[in-house]
Amino acid sequence: MGLLIGVTKETAAGEKRVATVPDVVEKLIKLGFSVAVESGAGDAANFADDTYRAAGAQVLPSAAEVWAQSDIVFKVRAPSPDEVAQLREGATLIGFIWPAQNPELMQQLAARKVTVLAIDALPRQLSRAQKMDALTSMAGVSGYRAVVEAANAFGRFFNGQITAAGKIPPAKVFIAGAGVAGLAAIGTAANLGAIVRANDTRAEVADQVVSLGGEFVKVDYEEEGSGGGGYAKVMSEGFLAAQRAMYAQQAKDADIIITTALIPGKPAPKLITAEMVQSMKPGSVIVDMAAEQGGNCELTVPGEAVVRHGVTIVGYTDLVSRLAKQSSTLYSNNLLRLTEELCKTKDGVINVNMDDDALRGLTVIKDGAITWPAPPIKQAAPPKPKAAMPAAAPKGHGHGAGAPMSVQSLVTVFGVGAVLFGLVGLYAPASFLSHFTVFVLACFIGYMVVWNVTPSLHTPLMSVTNAISSIIAIGALVQVAPPLTGGVMDRPNALILGLAVFALALTAVNMFGGFAVTRRMLAMFRK
Repeated sequence: MGLLIGVTKETAAGEKRVATVPDVVEKLIKLGFSVAVESGAGDAANFADDTYRAAGAQVLPSAAEVWAQSDIVFKVRAPSPDEVAQLREGATLIGFIWPAQNPELMQQLAARKVTVLAIDALPRQLSRAQKMDALTSMAGVSGYRAVVEAANAFGRFFNGQITAAGKIPPAKVFIAGAGVAGLAAIGTAANLGAIVRANDTRAEVADQVVSLGGEFVKVDYEEEGSGGGGYAKVMSEGFLAAQRAMYAQQAKDADIIITTALIPGKPAPKLITAEMVQSMKPGSVIVDMAAEQGGNCELTVPGEAVVRHGVTIVGYTDLVSRLAKQSSTLYSNNLLRLTEELCKTKDGVINVNMDDDALRGLTVIKDGAITWPAPPIKQAAPPKPKAAMPAAAPKGHGHGAGAPMSVQSLVTVFGVGAVLFGLVGLYAPASFLSHFTVFVLACFIGYMVVWNVTPSLHTPLMSVTNAISSIIAIGALVQVAPPLTGGVMDRPNALILGLAVFALALTAVNMFGGFAVTRRMLAMFRK
């Protein structure tokens, strides 16, 4: 076997998550590693020791044994000083570290001559890093749980109902911040039937809010709020004043407010003032998801749910742990994907490749040397400009790709076509002329219809023309009900009748199916 991965029970107060789950243990073993788990490490997340043993892990009686034997340690929370002291020299620690907020911890870890990969330092702008993005995984869980906590404290239905006992209006939910956690909260509240409104400093998230069933509330002030890496930036005073006015208005109307606003490396911005809380209706609820960083509400008490001015303010800092089984599963999958990147040879040995942008961003200490912060990721060089091409003719003028013919060209084509049609009419039989006329008109109509349709609509166009082509059903109908001869209906041959009925059935499927598919595809283009 290769290196030993150790998983200990989390020692932080209220932490119920575990860094790996039995399903992931099996996959780690397939990568060539052996796994040791402290007895009881998964109990709070409903993963018993026996399930780890069945997956192939060793279950050791104490954390000290796990720390002493492990080459790699998976953790959720940053280690305590006692845990740091138990790390083997040369070992690798993977988990949430928060190097900017924990400079003393960084020094302690460096003194142990270890390598530390901080999952929170992952460069999230890399698309291939998404599978390792534990921040996103945990934010989605916390956003869902925030709505559950709000529903528990609210004491009323989220969805509107009309019952024999009276009419119940839907709850009005306002969500401040539409990052991953905010979007998860929007989707959950909307699915429960609430009227959901949301705001974010980043205008680009407005479509995401609407797609999840919410309404985007815009601040009446123009300023770009994206800070890079999926986070918001600190806004100007003018914007903040306009934002406060909007929040004050929403607070008076909302039954539930969920705040998610965080700025990396800074205390949580104060969005909900005491005056706003006082203006809310009695029985309203605020869930402050930024409580651990000081809170977005002035009256939040981190770790507690308190009542102020008749409003319940939930400041729990363990929302993710309140769904321990789900969050542990997601987190352990993130660590598995990271391990796959570290061990591409599948021989149970890791290689912390500092030339890999994702691994370089994660690595905050390498063999005892502090390597945080990572240098900015080098952007790919822009492609060299191609040689200047002749300017494309504007739409309606010229013959550029996708552009309709000019008026002059169209007149020329029609003139030539008329001359050819006249020659055919002079010398061709009358029966041929009628068929040829239909053919020419069909080509012209088909050409004009397809040419003038946006390319993105070509697929729906094909499905509807396919449905229209089922006009061949008329031939089958003629066979099923032949014309009268001398006042008596000719009886068709049994084989021909059977084939005609079968053809009718197929064309009916083609006809109705074509229109149904067209309708569904066109719905994708409507907002």
